[in-house]
Amino acid sequence: MNLFVDTSVWSLALRREKAPVSVEVSLLSQHLAAGTTILTTGLVLQEILQGFQGPKQRDLILERFTSLPLIVPSLNDHVEAAELRNSCRKKGIQIGTIDALLAQICIRHELYLLTTDRDFGKIASHFPLRLLKS
Repeated sequence: MNLFVDTSVWSLALRREKAPVSVEVSLLSQHLAAGTTILTTGLVLQEILQGFQGPKQRDLILERFTSLPLIVPSLNDHVEAAELRNSCRKKGIQIGTIDALLAQICIRHELYLLTTDRDFGKIASHFPLRLLKS
């Protein structure tokens, strides 16, 4: 199984002040320990870096993320993400542009998505997006 971890989970896992561990962070830890292939994309890295401040935090995040395979969205991914977002809107589901692209990447590469964002569950109820659940 290949896994894509959403920004929502990474931001919980990387916080210095440790809140109670969520199910999603526990699943991430288990998959990291098991050697599961975990992929990411530049958008997730950018969102994480925007949420943390200071060069020490930046360097730590970059160090951790350089070991992850990076998916670069293709032109077709962007086109299909727009279609996915438009289809969701027709079904009464509002999703953001970035979430549509991340969902499309996971669908195309047949990745499981680990997230705390409930919008992805709405997408998965209409499209072949596979969510990792406990």
